Amino acid sequence: MTQDLTTDTETRPAGAAPWRPNRTVAVVLAGGTGSRVGLGIPKQLLKIAGKPIIEHTIAVFEAAPEIDEIIVLMAPGYVDDARRIVDAAGFRKVTRVISGGDTRNATTRLALDAIGPDDCNVLFHDAVRPLLSPRIVRECVNALWTYEAVDVAIPSADTIIQVDADDCISDIPVRAHLRRGQTPQAFRSGTIREAYRLAADDPEFNATDDCGVVLRYLPHVPIKVIPGADENIKVTHPVDVHLADKLFQLAAQNPRPLDDRAYTEELRGRTIVIFGGSYGIGHHLAELARGFGARVFAFSRSGTGTHVERAEDVETALKTAFEATGRIDHVVVTAGVLRIGALADMDDPTIEQMLQVNFVAPVTIARRALPYLRQTGGQLLLYTSSSYTRGRARYALYSATKAALVNLTQALADEWSEFGVRVNCVNPERTATPMRTRAFGEEPEHTLLAASTVARASLDVLLSSLTGQVIDVRRSPGEPVAVPDEAAPARVGAQPPLAPLAANGNGAPDAW
Repeated sequence: MTQDLTTDTETRPAGAAPWRPNRTVAVVLAGGTGSRVGLGIPKQLLKIAGKPIIEHTIAVFEAAPEIDEIIVLMAPGYVDDARRIVDAAGFRKVTRVISGGDTRNATTRLALDAIGPDDCNVLFHDAVRPLLSPRIVRECVNALWTYEAVDVAIPSADTIIQVDADDCISDIPVRAHLRRGQTPQAFRSGTIREAYRLAADDPEFNATDDCGVVLRYLPHVPIKVIPGADENIKVTHPVDVHLADKLFQLAAQNPRPLDDRAYTEELRGRTIVIFGGSYGIGHHLAELARGFGARVFAFSRSGTGTHVERAEDVETALKTAFEATGRIDHVVVTAGVLRIGALADMDDPTIEQMLQVNFVAPVTIARRALPYLRQTGGQLLLYTSSSYTRGRARYALYSATKAALVNLTQALADEWSEFGVRVNCVNPERTATPMRTRAFGEEPEHTLLAASTVARASLDVLLSSLTGQVIDVRRSPGEPVAVPDEAAPARVGAQPPLAPLAANGNGAPDAW
């Protein structure tokens, strides 16, 4: 048990005995049925960012050095589902997965029975709060060296009103004194046991949370409140599912970068296949990965005659890489086409090309790549753009296909999780690539992200454990000015919007 033993002696309650717990137990309360979300399964089993909500939640405690043991109390009838998730994720701190009770309080009693009589710290946390931060866990545990009970809360941004039986305002409490409660709630085991012992003798006992039990039956015990976090939301309603998914996207912006030695250790012996690797982001990624010892195979129409939208070309490319190295660890799709113009003005060959290269090709590549990625537990990496968040005039097909790739990423991450294959999508801001120059002409260099920066971020994603994520890559204030990509000088230069295709209707696709 790793804890900060520093305590504030001036705030220690008078007469409090020194606290010497033998361990710290996190209790994940997963008894909800998901009725308000409108699902046929408990909401904690719903997948967000490629994993069940409960898996995200348990992972926080698994990674926390302050936590020694995890006990999961699951909704009756779904204990086996929770056990399968725990086993598949390889959580080592989970000692028991048992059935919860009919109410929150009944579930807490079952948890206390499972913990046993030893003196320990206990943290009760809602399974459907998957965005709990390590900071909150740490501060809860540290506070128990001084206090017997700890709650987590955030200030109320809204004015709270009290109404009477006729729904008329009866009081408006001072907002500065109000907080919105979250979890975990943390206790010294003896304190929470005593509170529930006293509650058992009260025929009118009814509490919505465990701190409420302490407050009512042990009113002399101070309950310390530590700051929560806005992102520590509880997935309760349908809109919460979308909010949590977006928050996971924001939290995944910067996978942990490695130093050069670590990159080499991670990449040596791996095989990376890049579709669209002749220039732009794909070219920089190929060069970067090769420099760290990876075996990289870059395919494109201009470089290798590979038409990414053709299943036979994709299969040939993958087979070439596999036969040369005996494995494929990562498949990256940077190929794309950007044609600007009103949909009504586009000719059929242009429309067909955009749909084929921007969407059909990633689908084709994904299907053909899965058998190889299953063997290595690898990753498929796609690319979207900021235009995926809303359709824009003169970008109709481009925006639509990029939005489709985000949905494809999330769906495949879900489908392929059972195979141990990860799927992610990189969302770079405006990047200095030939594709962008071709569409927009020359732009101020200080406004563009360097393709090499996106390539480095992409490598970090490939080496991370992320799945089902859309990772934004943004230009930092101190980043060097982007320079035009020199990998394909013949293609750099302004091109009128909606440029005509080649006579055969197969203009060469651009690449990120």
